[in-house]
Amino acid sequence: MSLTALGVGLVIGSGIFTVIGTAIGGNPAKVADWKGSPILDLILHHGAVAGRPGAGPALALSLVLVALVCAFTGLCYAELASMIPIAGSAYTYTYATLGELVAWIIGWDLILEYAFANMSVSVGFAAHFVDLLDWLGVRMDPKWLSPAFLPQGLQDLAGKDIFAPGWHAGFDIPAFLIVFFITFVLVLGIRESARTNNIMVLIKVVAILAFVLFGISFIHPGNYHPFVPNGFSGVLAGGSIIFFTYIGFDAVSTASEECRNPQRDVPIGIIATLIVCTILYIGVALVLTGMVPWTTVVGDGAPIVNALKRLSLEPGGHRLHLVRLFVLIGALLGMISSILVGQYGQARIWYAMSRDRLLPAAFSRVHARYRTPAFSTIIAGVLVAIPAGLFDVGSLAEMSNIGTLFAFVLVSIGVLVLRRRDPNRHRGFCVPGGPVVPVLSILFSLLLMAGLPAITWVRFFVWLTIGLFVYFFYSRKRSEFAPR
Repeated sequence: MSLTALGVGLVIGSGIFTVIGTAIGGNPAKVADWKGSPILDLILHHGAVAGRPGAGPALALSLVLVALVCAFTGLCYAELASMIPIAGSAYTYTYATLGELVAWIIGWDLILEYAFANMSVSVGFAAHFVDLLDWLGVRMDPKWLSPAFLPQGLQDLAGKDIFAPGWHAGFDIPAFLIVFFITFVLVLGIRESARTNNIMVLIKVVAILAFVLFGISFIHPGNYHPFVPNGFSGVLAGGSIIFFTYIGFDAVSTASEECRNPQRDVPIGIIATLIVCTILYIGVALVLTGMVPWTTVVGDGAPIVNALKRLSLEPGGHRLHLVRLFVLIGALLGMISSILVGQYGQARIWYAMSRDRLLPAAFSRVHARYRTPAFSTIIAGVLVAIPAGLFDVGSLAEMSNIGTLFAFVLVSIGVLVLRRRDPNRHRGFCVPGGPVVPVLSILFSLLLMAGLPAITWVRFFVWLTIGLFVYFFYSRKRSEFAPR
């Protein structure tokens, strides 16, 4: 598989089908969460806005901004990967190049990233599963098909409230069950084959193209006015959320050691991946916001298929009925693939940190029969499945994004530090432009982090504080570098 095909397969998964609604519509209910965000106020030079602003149709601009950030950071990942003679994650690279403390911080951060990303995907899967049941004419009690916490409430297609904003007595059972099913599969040690992965990539891409091509004829130009309803703050906030759709592209850099000419192949693979995905995503954003008013997708966990459902009920929209089914199948397959990869990656991070004696030995224990890190896999499944049944997709995506962006910042700083500390070390790939690209990666990543609500920053720093407490009072004393 080429680097571009690998990248497209990893990137095009669930995000474009789920968090695009939150990125477009924002979150007007979270006034307190957004108010008092000091970093955003410093950048934008104005006071707090009413809730988290949505990008509206200007999400197309947000996607370009995010693609630039990913391009800069992907090249930095590639340089670190080319310095290590084994394939691995940012944790592996930093442990070998920057030492134990930085590796711990990134490992702890990656646990956050993988966990909240899979929670978000699971909630999105559940929303699309409910749509599939609806397509089949199966009706079930919505209290067991939606998260217990709904910041915008839950409305039917007519706009009538099913649940008021806030908590309700329910639980997202499909989100819970899909995580446990995949956890069971991973404990058994079943993996995707290259052929299966290629087929799923093809289905996901075709599903996106089908939505764009069939949806074009239902565009109402009036829905594009105003194109930038919330100014740059909306574009930035939209980019901070839609960033979720690009998670996974950095894995392209881990294949650098397998390239015949990494200096040529790696940047081409990364940039080509981002160009292909960005074009597809922009097409989806423009068609979706042209088909329905952007304000109608606020907080929707399945905005694309629900937009198709709305239009299929209108005169002349009957042909969208089958398109909706195909998009549903493509979205569900993409989400299953994403959850599988995410849960696999999370359990392996825990396994690697335990192997390095930074976490208890149980996390690196291998099942006697299946030869998989069963304990890590099961714990990861429990910690993802329960919150997935409780919280909405937007809140979960915010935490995943801030964790990923923070890892991007550390990786980019690592490139700068290693160039100064170890300039003669062999690099199979070296980021062009000297320090310019790593510095731009840091600045743009911080810019996107600034677009997240203040409460997300608070939660993130609480998570890091807990991690540092665990490291200094437990992990450091047990690590292989601890004084004996």
